[in-house]
Amino acid sequence: MNNIHEFSCYTQQMDKLRTLEIFIATCDGGSFAAAARLCNSDPSTVSKAISRLESQLGLTLFQRSTRQLRITAAGQCYARTVRKMILDLSSCESELKQLNDSPCGTLRINSAVCYGHLYLRPILKAFCRQYPEIKVELEINDFHVDIIENDIDIALRTGFVKDSRLIARCLSPMDFLVCASPDYLKERGTPSCREDFRSHAWIGFKIKETQQLQPIFLPDETGDYQLYELERSHITDDGEAMAYMCIDGMGFAQLPHFLARQGLESGELISLYPCFRPPQPDSGVFAIYPKRDYLPARVRVFIEFMTDALADMGESSNQTWAREWPSVGLITH
Repeated sequence: MNNIHEFSCYTQQMDKLRTLEIFIATCDGGSFAAAARLCNSDPSTVSKAISRLESQLGLTLFQRSTRQLRITAAGQCYARTVRKMILDLSSCESELKQLNDSPCGTLRINSAVCYGHLYLRPILKAFCRQYPEIKVELEINDFHVDIIENDIDIALRTGFVKDSRLIARCLSPMDFLVCASPDYLKERGTPSCREDFRSHAWIGFKIKETQQLQPIFLPDETGDYQLYELERSHITDDGEAMAYMCIDGMGFAQLPHFLARQGLESGELISLYPCFRPPQPDSGVFAIYPKRDYLPARVRVFIEFMTDALADMGESSNQTWAREWPSVGLITH
């Protein structure tokens, strides 16, 4: 019932705007026939629209005779206000179109914590230098917030929530690597089979929203990854803390590629074998933004900039650098 009422009000407002356009055309044309030509209508429709407007206002806007149509003093006063309103509306529409077409304004970004710290923050300075008219507002948390309700332009998330109001664009898959520090392997040795992991320390990750432990996957004798139940020696709900605990030699950790990257590149971590990529379609890093007919330029250029930055790191919608990263060797038994 509310939807019907809202639609009725919207229709009445659109009819009123059309009537005001006809009124100004009548003022400019000096007759219903001229106004009809200007409005791509017919004299009868124009005449009825003016009569309806006069009835709503309780005023006579035009004096009519068989030979001419003459605007009244009330009509002249009303015309000044209507002209200003239409001009203001046109200027507002032009300004909004320019804002939508030009990379400017406030870009509100919401990012997952680890990805925001490790991948997003390092490129923001270059982005703002390239687009100085864009002001960035950055929120970092690990909760799936309502993007539309919170007026967020774009969210960077690992995984996505199915929502018909949103578009989820995959920035990269999410590849996991089982890592340990060189000091840990020197002290405790390198496992020679999957069962050996049971005698090693593991650092577990607790998912904040569900409070469940992230599962561990290890390759079987054919190299296919299978779910493997292992006791966690230590647990944290912070991804960066998990990576640093691993670097500090507190045990093995199965790290997503964006968490493992710095440690592997610095030599503080070693990957035991090729990465594991979950097969689920919602496993990956996604840029999520509201579905709309016209994507604001500030959002479009940010996605393009982010995509180019990821490409420089060897990442795209179907690959990450982790696929090519060398490992100690595949455990096959």
